[in-house]
Amino acid sequence: MSSATVLRHPDVSSPGEMTARGWWLVGLNIVFPGTPQLVAGNRVLGRVGILATLLLWALALIALVLMLLAPSSLYTFATQAGSLTVVQILLIGYAVLWVVLTLDTLRLVRLVKARSNARGWIAAFSVIVLAGLAGTAAYGSTVAGAARGALSDIFAAGPSVPPVDGRYNIMLLGGDAGPDRAGLRPDSMSIVSIDAASGKAVTIGLPRDLNPVPFSAKSPLRTLYPDGYGYHDKCDVDVCQLNSIYTEVELYKPELYPNAKKQQSEPGIEAMRDALEGATGLTIQYYVLIDMQGFADLIDALGGVDITVSEKVPIGGDENLNGVVEWIQPGKHHLDGYHAQWYARARHGTSDYDRMARQRQLQDAILTQFNPLNVVTKFQDIAKAGAQVMKTDIPQSMLGYFVDLGMKTRSQPVDKLELVPPAINPVKPDYTQIHQLVQQALSPAKPTPTGR
Repeated sequence: MSSATVLRHPDVSSPGEMTARGWWLVGLNIVFPGTPQLVAGNRVLGRVGILATLLLWALALIALVLMLLAPSSLYTFATQAGSLTVVQILLIGYAVLWVVLTLDTLRLVRLVKARSNARGWIAAFSVIVLAGLAGTAAYGSTVAGAARGALSDIFAAGPSVPPVDGRYNIMLLGGDAGPDRAGLRPDSMSIVSIDAASGKAVTIGLPRDLNPVPFSAKSPLRTLYPDGYGYHDKCDVDVCQLNSIYTEVELYKPELYPNAKKQQSEPGIEAMRDALEGATGLTIQYYVLIDMQGFADLIDALGGVDITVSEKVPIGGDENLNGVVEWIQPGKHHLDGYHAQWYARARHGTSDYDRMARQRQLQDAILTQFNPLNVVTKFQDIAKAGAQVMKTDIPQSMLGYFVDLGMKTRSQPVDKLELVPPAINPVKPDYTQIHQLVQQALSPAKPTPTGR
């Protein structure tokens, strides 16, 4: 008697044959869902299961081919709201189908006819596998939904823009809206310039006390400040320097940038973009604003960050270091959100330039923690915290491209240019020199080969 005949028409009086048949049906349901129904039960349901399984394998194969040959296309698909909705629906459908097929397989097994010592094992094994497969699909559906919501909250819906001189320049602002301040004021300002072909990146850091600050030719602020913002202390806030431009425009001159909100930006952010363009001579396509107030939640969602502390940093206390609650001591530390936030924000005991360096160090550490295992296992918490911490005008349509470019960037060292003393004098800056330093950092001179 053939195995197919045994599976469809077993000898129900033989406990041994029914036990072997039960394990075969359960195994087939795992390896190729729908097969048990096709050979021993409802063939219509079996065909549905087999077609769904083949479709799943085909989609997995297509994803693998795209990952190898055109990863940016796969990343683009995986970061669009419509495609994530489709993935979510498919995963829910598969989860329901697996439940139906597994329960029907257990019905076909006829456990009461199997050996008594095998019944519990067959049932338990089926339930465990069902929980694993259906649970994974359900979790994947939840992740897809969370990703769709987070991406829509964080990223813009605008069109993509091309690179300028072969580079994408992204303004990175670390904002701090402390209780002693009128509105948010960026403490950390830098430009990440990425070669659009190779992914090679250069980070250009600017000091917050840069003064005066010129604006790009297209900026509406250039008419108000032809000699630069802060020249002869000409401004409307208490301190006239680079990082107060955000507050100046956001609180007193928002009408200068009437389209900012439509571009998923803010007048203050657009003013900072014009200022950094004027200071460096670069064209900035996009911005990313990280709010330090919500930093702790993101870091806790990532499971903490690894930081090498070079000098002790106080938690709490005043400018005379009275009332310090705790010190973050030099050495290697795994910081939770609370300690990492203080490490980035502490204003006393070190200089402004030290704090800028710590914030950029923390940003690098956070990027390191965005590894596949972390993202998959903690995605919902990361997505929730990310939506509160980050604001950007990078369009969602370009996420796939930037993810692919970012993979190239991570494989190479990131060059750094810090426009701080002694390289420049922030209170008497030479912008011809600064522009030259920027261009040298982006296009370093290649060594001339020497003859033998």
